[in-house]
Amino acid sequence: MSDDSWAGLADLFADEAYGSVKGRVRTYVLHQQLLEHLPGPPAAVLDIGGGAGHQSFPLAHAGYEVTLLDPSAAMLDKARQRLRRLPGETQRRVTLVQADGENADAAVNGQRFAAVLCHGVLGYLEHPEPLVDQLCRCTAAGGVVSIMTGNAKTLAVRPALERRWDDALAAFDATGEIGVLGVPTRADTVEHLGALMQSRGVKPLQWYGVWLFTDWLDFSGAELDPEDAQQLAAIAAVELEASRRDPYRQLSRPFHLVGRKARCELSVRCHSQDVSADRPQPTAYRRHARRVSKAVANAVHVS
Repeated sequence: MSDDSWAGLADLFADEAYGSVKGRVRTYVLHQQLLEHLPGPPAAVLDIGGGAGHQSFPLAHAGYEVTLLDPSAAMLDKARQRLRRLPGETQRRVTLVQADGENADAAVNGQRFAAVLCHGVLGYLEHPEPLVDQLCRCTAAGGVVSIMTGNAKTLAVRPALERRWDDALAAFDATGEIGVLGVPTRADTVEHLGALMQSRGVKPLQWYGVWLFTDWLDFSGAELDPEDAQQLAAIAAVELEASRRDPYRQLSRPFHLVGRKARCELSVRCHSQDVSADRPQPTAYRRHARRVSKAVANAVHVS
């Protein structure tokens, strides 16, 4: 999407979509899934297409060094507004960069990151390959690639929940839809994205759903109060569990795919530190991970 397109959508996207129950649950669930794979702070995280920072600012709050890259000046303005409301220590851990994701490597001057996030971006691109290439390129050896995008296998869910039966029938064979922001979006499959990652030296580790029951309630018109902390925590706990289990994760409209870049071979000169975290974790690290998880939950108002 162009910068002009996002200029008209920045407020709706940053304030309404992420401020809703579904938006907060999405942020919480994605972070809990990420923390199963990330090394501990202060590891460097690159958020490509990071918008107003809803996904990466909680990581900065938890101690990670965050670079947020987005092509839209309007979205970066929203990010700056949100960043100014955060503690100074958190602000100092965030760098904002205006650039297209397809040019990420050049925009960050070849820096390699312990984790590269790309959440809710691929669906706006006609072809995913150039951006996936950049995600994998910007990841350090042993680092994590995290992609959240629309699930091509569940495109009939939304029109069916909205009782648009003709559209639902057509969606079984569709590859895209008009998203909730009124913008055409393309969907992917876990298998296809996993193959793209694998061909670029990133091994798929795990895939998850993101939301399910919240989606059904939202489209049914049920009233959900985003300020009801007790209800929000209960919903988030259920959605997190459903995101890991079949058949529930298979019914989620978006999916979250996590992969790890191959470590440096001894025979190959490597210019970046191996940051792999998929090794047995000592008790001290597990305690640390729980503290990080709590910090993230507080940052997105789910506790």
